[in-house]
Amino acid sequence: MTDTTSIHPAIVAARQHSRYLTNLFVRHPQLIEITTLHLDQPFSRQAMLDQLPAPQTEEQLSQQLRSLRQAVMARLITREINHLSDLNEVVITTSDLAEVALSHALQFVSQATERIGLPIGEDSGTVQELIIVGMGKLGGRELNVSSDIDLIFVYPEDGQTNGTKPISNHEYFAQIGKKLIRIIGDTTADGFVFRVDMRLRPFGDSGPLVTSFAALENYLLTQGREWERYAWIKGRALSGDAAGLMSLVTPFIYRKYLDYGAYHSMRELHSQIRREVARKDRFENVKLGPGGIREIEFIGQVFQLIRGGRTKALQQRPTQVILNELEQQGTLPADIVNQLQAAYVFLRNVEHRIMYLDDAQTQMLPTPSDDQARLALSMGFDNWAQFKATLDMHRAQVTAQFEQIFALPEHSALNGSNTETHIDQYLDEDTSQLSALGFAKPLEIQRRLNALHDSSKYRQMPDRCRQRLDAILPSLITISAQVSNPDITLTRLLDLLEAIGRRESYLALLAEHPQALKRLASLYSASPWVSEYLTRHPILLDELLDSRLLHQAPDWGKLGEQLRQDIGQLKDDTEAKMDCLRHFQHTQIFRLVSQDLADLLPLETLSDHLSDLADLILSVAIEEVWREMPNTHRDTPQFAIIGYGKLGGKELGYASDLDLVFLYEDEHPNAGEIYARFAKRVVNWLTSMTSAGQLYDIDLRLRPNGTSGLLVSSIDAFEQYQRNSAWVWEHQALTRARYCAGDVAIGQKFTLIRNAVICLERDIDSLKAEVKKMREKILETHPASAVDVKHLRGGIVDVEFIMQFLILAYSATIPALTANLGNIALLDTAAQHGLISSHAAEHARIAYRALRRLQHINRLNGTPLTAAMIAPLEPDLQSVQATWHNLFA
Repeated sequence: MTDTTSIHPAIVAARQHSRYLTNLFVRHPQLIEITTLHLDQPFSRQAMLDQLPAPQTEEQLSQQLRSLRQAVMARLITREINHLSDLNEVVITTSDLAEVALSHALQFVSQATERIGLPIGEDSGTVQELIIVGMGKLGGRELNVSSDIDLIFVYPEDGQTNGTKPISNHEYFAQIGKKLIRIIGDTTADGFVFRVDMRLRPFGDSGPLVTSFAALENYLLTQGREWERYAWIKGRALSGDAAGLMSLVTPFIYRKYLDYGAYHSMRELHSQIRREVARKDRFENVKLGPGGIREIEFIGQVFQLIRGGRTKALQQRPTQVILNELEQQGTLPADIVNQLQAAYVFLRNVEHRIMYLDDAQTQMLPTPSDDQARLALSMGFDNWAQFKATLDMHRAQVTAQFEQIFALPEHSALNGSNTETHIDQYLDEDTSQLSALGFAKPLEIQRRLNALHDSSKYRQMPDRCRQRLDAILPSLITISAQVSNPDITLTRLLDLLEAIGRRESYLALLAEHPQALKRLASLYSASPWVSEYLTRHPILLDELLDSRLLHQAPDWGKLGEQLRQDIGQLKDDTEAKMDCLRHFQHTQIFRLVSQDLADLLPLETLSDHLSDLADLILSVAIEEVWREMPNTHRDTPQFAIIGYGKLGGKELGYASDLDLVFLYEDEHPNAGEIYARFAKRVVNWLTSMTSAGQLYDIDLRLRPNGTSGLLVSSIDAFEQYQRNSAWVWEHQALTRARYCAGDVAIGQKFTLIRNAVICLERDIDSLKAEVKKMREKILETHPASAVDVKHLRGGIVDVEFIMQFLILAYSATIPALTANLGNIALLDTAAQHGLISSHAAEHARIAYRALRRLQHINRLNGTPLTAAMIAPLEPDLQSVQATWHNLFA
C-alpha cells in the first residue's frame, strides 16, 4: 500500500477532482509512482510505442493497450488538473493514443497465415492494406479524453487472398475490422481502450463493415448526403493508401466553385441537433447545447464547405486552425475569431474536466453541488456562480455569431413564403405595380420577366434553382426600383440571373445574403463594364458579402504571399494554377472597381494599383512557368519583363493590354532558345482562355525589330539595338518603359541602359522633325475628333509627345527628366528647368488629368463623351496646342 503522506500534492489534487483516477490508483497503486516520476513531461507518442512490445496473443495485446490507456490517462488528468498542460497537449496526446493503439492492433491482426494468406488486388496484383479512416475529432487530431472514435474501414481493390484456403478481400478485411473493434472497444476486466463507433460508414449500421474504393466512390456519387460531406471534412486515413482515399473523397466534400447551398444543409442539420437536445432536455450540454462546441465547429465547417474547393488552406481539419485561416483570409473579423477561439478552449477544457470525473462519455454540466464545486475549482474559479457566469458569457458570444451566420434571410420572399404569388404579380397583364415602383417602361420590363419565366433555360433548370430564382426576383425588382436607372439596372441583373440560373450555389448566395442584392444593384446601376465583368465572372459575387474587403487598400506584399501559398497547394495541376491566378486577378480588379465607383480612389492611385497587380501577376507567372519547364539548367531564370506604354508609365486601366519586352542574361550556350520557349509559355499562361477567363492581352511589337525580331533579347543585344538601330519612336516608347518582373539584376541593368540611351546627345531640330512626323502619321489613322480625348489637338497624345520630346532632347543636361514618374510629375520637372513655362505646364497637367478621367469614365460607365463635357477644358487644350506650336513650329 502506498504511503499517502508521501503522495505528491499534484496527485492529491487530481484525485480530489476525479473519482475515476482515485479508483484507478486504488486498483493500480504502482501508477502513482510512475505518474509522479514523469509528471513534468507530456506522454509522448514514442513513450507510448516503448510501452508496447510485440504481443504473442490477442489477449496480451488487449491487456497491453488497456494498461497503456490507464498510464496515459493518469498522467494526462494529473497534469491538466494541476495546470501543467493545455488543451493542445490533451487532444494531441489522446489522438496519439488512439492512433498508436489502432496501428499496433492492425499490425498484429494483419499477420499472414498460410491458410488465408494476404489480400491481393485483382487489378494491380499487389498486396492490399486496410485503410482505417479516423472521422470526427480523431480525424482532426482533437480527440476527447473519454470520446469514442468514429472509424470507417476502406480497402483499395477487390480480389482474393493468396493462401491455401483463399477468401475474398472483402471477407478478409471484414474479419480484420471485427478483430480491431473487439480489441480496441470491448470492455474487459482492464476496461476499454476506446469506444468504437462505425455508424459513419456508407449506409450506416445497415451497410457492410468494410468498403472498397470502387464501392465507396459509387456510394458518394449516388447516395452521399449533405451531412456526410460535413462528416468527411475531418476524415483522415490512419493507415494504408491515404492519397488514393482522399482523391476519391475530396471532390465529394469540396465543390469546385463556391457552394453557398451549404448554408441550407448545415442549418437543417443543426436544427435536427437542436430538436434532439430540446427533446432530451440537454441545454446544459457544453457540446450540443446552444453556444456549445458543435456550433463553433459548424461555423468553421460551413465556410470549409463553401470555399474549400477554391481555397486549399480551408481543407485542413483542426477547428482552431480553420478559425485562424478564416481570419487570415478576411472571412471573419479578428475580434470574432478571438471570441470563438477563447470560447472553444474554455468549452473543451470544461468538457474534459467533466469527463475526468468518472471517465464517462458526457458533456453535461454536473448537477450535484460537490461535482459543480470540483469543476469550478479545476477551471480556476472560487465557486460555481463565478464559473457559470464566464461559461454563459462564452456561450452567448458563440450563439450570437452562430445565429448571425446561419440566420434565415431577412425578407419573407427569400424564406419561401407565398413566393409564387409574389412572382405572379409581376408576370400578369397588369403593369401598374411596376409603374408604381418607378420603372419607365413597365411593359418592356414585364415582357422581359415573362421571357425569362417562359424560356427553355428556365424550364430546364433544376427545381431547387427555379425555386431560388423565383424567391430572389421580387426583391431584385424592388431593389432595382430604388436606383436612378431602374429599367437598365434590372435588365442587366436579369442577364446575370440567366447566366447563373443553373448554378444553384450562386443563387443560394443571393438568397442567403439579401444585403448582397443591394450592393449588386448599385454596381449594376453604376457601370455597364462592371455588370458585364460580374456576369462574365459570377464567382466574384462572393466579394459582395463583406464590404470591408471592397473598401480595403490592397497590401500587394501580403496578397502576393497569399497568392503564392494558394498556388503552391495546387502541386502540379497547371490548369488549376492558371485558374487560381485568374481568380486572384479578377477579385482584385473587382475590389478596385468597387472603390473606384465609391469615389474612394483618385485615378492616379487606381492606375498605380492596377500596374502593381499586373507586376505581381507577371512575377508569379515567371516563377510558376519556370518551375514547370522541363530540364531547366538553373533554379531561377535569368530573365526579366520590361513594361512599356500604360504598364510602363503606371497608367494602366481595367481593360488595358500589356506592352512587354523580354530580356535575359545567361551564359548557357542554348540560352536564347531556352528563354524563347520560356517566354512563349509565359505568354500562354497570361493570354489563354481557361474556364476562369483570361488575364491580359499581350502586345510584343515594341521588342527590338518589332514583329520580325526575336521574341527575347539578351541584355547586351538590347543595348546595342537601342544605341545603334532603334528609331526615334522607339526611344519615345523607351521614356515610358520600366522593369516589372523577373531577375532584379537584369532590371537594374535595363534601367541603366534606358537612362543612358535617353540621355544621348541628339540634334534638336532632327528630333523635332521626327516627333512631329510621327504625330502626323498617327493623325492619318486617328483624326483629331473634338470628342476623342486621346487624339484631339491639345489632348492626351499631344501632351505625351511633348513630354517625350523634352525628355529625349534635354535629359543629357537635365538627368531628372529620366525619372519614370508619369507625365504630370515630369511636366513640373520640365517647368522647373525652364523648358516650358510654369503656366503651360499647369494647363497641360489640368488637361491631361481631366481627359484621362473622362476617358476612364467613358469606359467604365459607358457614358458617351460630348463636346459639352470637354468645353470647360478649352483654355487648357489651347494652351497645350500653343506649347506644341512653340516647340515644333
